[in-house]
Amino acid sequence: MINKDSNIVVTGAAGFIGSCLIEYLNRNGYEHLILVDDFGRDDKTPNYEGKKFITKVEREVFFEWLDRYKYQIGFVFHIGARTDTTEFNYAIHEHLNVEYSKKIWDYCTIKAIPLVYASSAATYGAGELGYEDNHEIIPSLQPLNPYGVSKNEFDKWVLHQEDHPPFWAGLKFFNVYGPNEYHKGRMASVIFHSFNQIKKNGFVKLFKSHRPDFKDGQQLRDFVYVKDVIKVCYWLMQEQPASAIYNLGTGIARSFDDLVKATFKGLDLQPKIEYIDMPEDLRATYQYFTEAKMQKLRSAGYTDAFYTLEDGVADYVREYLDQHHFY
Repeated sequence: MINKDSNIVVTGAAGFIGSCLIEYLNRNGYEHLILVDDFGRDDKTPNYEGKKFITKVEREVFFEWLDRYKYQIGFVFHIGARTDTTEFNYAIHEHLNVEYSKKIWDYCTIKAIPLVYASSAATYGAGELGYEDNHEIIPSLQPLNPYGVSKNEFDKWVLHQEDHPPFWAGLKFFNVYGPNEYHKGRMASVIFHSFNQIKKNGFVKLFKSHRPDFKDGQQLRDFVYVKDVIKVCYWLMQEQPASAIYNLGTGIARSFDDLVKATFKGLDLQPKIEYIDMPEDLRATYQYFTEAKMQKLRSAGYTDAFYTLEDGVADYVREYLDQHHFY
C-alpha cells in the first residue's frame, strides 16, 4: 500500500494514458503527483488542466531536477514514450523509449522505488510466437516497426538486469482507446476517427484487408478501454505482486467492423461502412490479429472484469466524444 502522502511520478503525464492515470489517482486521494512530459504542446494542456499535482517537470531535465530538489519518491509510473508507429527514425525511439527508460529504471533501482512502466503489444510483431507474456520468448520476438523494436529492446534489457527496483512491472498495452486522446492525430484510436467521420460524413472508412485469410473489416485486435488500463496500474501500485512483464488487454480479439458498429450504436445510428485501400507504407507492418493472453495477470491476483467492447465504446462515445469531455 502506497501512502496518500507519498510523492508519485507519472511520466507521459500530458498524454492519453498518463493523464487518465493522474485523474484516477486524484479520485483515489493521491494528489502529491510529479508530472513529467514535454509540456510544449498546447493541444495536450486540457489533458491535465484541473487535476491536482505538486509540479510539472520537463522530460529532458527531469533527472537534474530530481538531483536538485531531492524529493522522496514513493512510486514511479513510467507511461511516457514515443508511440508513433509510423515514425521510422529508430534514433528517436531509441532515445525516448530505450535510453530514457533505462535511466528511469536505474534511478528506481538505486533509490529503491517501485516502478510500473509501459511496454506494448507491438513487441509481438505479426504474432508468429503467439501473444503469451512469457519472458522466455521476449528475446525471439520480431516487432514490425521501430516503435515495437524499441519497446522490445527495453523489455530484453530489463530481463538481463541483476539489480532492479523492489517491485517492477512492465505492461504490454494492447489497443487502448478512451478519452484524452484528442491530440493524437493519426495515432488516435479507430473509435476516435470513426466518431469524427460519422459526424462529418455519416459513414466510416475502414482499411480493406490485403490478406486472403481476412475479409475486409475482419482484422482482429484486442481493444482495451483506458479505464481498465489505469485500474490495473493502480492495482499494481497497491498490491505489488510478483515483478514481471504482463499483458494488458481484455483477452478477447474483436473485429474493426465490431468496433465501428459499436461507435454507430453509441450515437444511436445505423452503421454505414466503406472499405478503402490501406496505404502502401502501412501494409508490411500491419498487425492483422492481436489477442492478449491474460492468465499471468489473473494468476497474480487481478480479478476485476474488463469492459466489453460494446460497453467501453458506448461510455467513450456518449460521455466523452459526443460532449468533448476529458477524463
